[in-house]
Amino acid sequence: MPKVKANQITINYDQQGTGEPLILIPYLAADCACYAFQVAEYAKHFTCLSIDLRGTGESDKPEGVYSSELFADDIAAFMQAVGIPNAHISGLSLGAATAMWLAAKYPNKVKSLSLQSGWAKTDPFLKIVVEGWQVTAKALASVPEMIILSIFPWCFTPELYAAKPEYIQSLAEFVRGRPVQPLATFLQESNAVIAHDVAGQLGRITVPTQITFGRHDAVTSTRFADQMTVAIRGYELLIFEECAHTPIYEKVEEFNQKTLAFLKRHAV
Repeated sequence: MPKVKANQITINYDQQGTGEPLILIPYLAADCACYAFQVAEYAKHFTCLSIDLRGTGESDKPEGVYSSELFADDIAAFMQAVGIPNAHISGLSLGAATAMWLAAKYPNKVKSLSLQSGWAKTDPFLKIVVEGWQVTAKALASVPEMIILSIFPWCFTPELYAAKPEYIQSLAEFVRGRPVQPLATFLQESNAVIAHDVAGQLGRITVPTQITFGRHDAVTSTRFADQMTVAIRGYELLIFEECAHTPIYEKVEEFNQKTLAFLKRHAV
């Protein structure tokens, strides 16, 4: 996959498809492959650029404090480096948090905004959940195993575990097969989740925005909807009724259909 120097780091990315550019921002502890179930459909209509954020995948893993705003700065610099003046921006969870910063800070770079399982400002519940993941990652000395044992149960419904255990196992093997995130950079990245606060900037977002949640998500639940919809103009709110935190894996066909419809409506 190609790499580019941007914001003083090397950023790894995957590019597929043709059409207007669509930048896909990963969630916590994930790399550019996390949207594999979406790119196959999205790439029929858009040039999909899936990013490895700093500290993940095959991008550089510098020391220092990470933040959702810094990730947005990286993506803005990435766009400049690869010659993309503006793009459709999509992200889930930490990817959505980063996307909000990008749209608020660099409005001319964003054509439309797709925010899945996002939140504007971390609350005490989300903070304690992420701190628990940090404790488990340290205890296991393994980010992949922490993801499978501690993050997965927040991402999927109990019904999915019961109905499709082999599917959950395949996702676990997928995680184990990706480049391993070092514990140190997971801690930096998860600290960015804990510190995230873009609430005061949301009024600067004016592009068409799709905001989605899983009905059964406890991590970034619909409790965060008001934070976002009060401030962001021109939004569409969509709830995936049978999903928790990751509709991209829980209801792939429905998720792809509804998110792609939004993207196509706002393409030239």
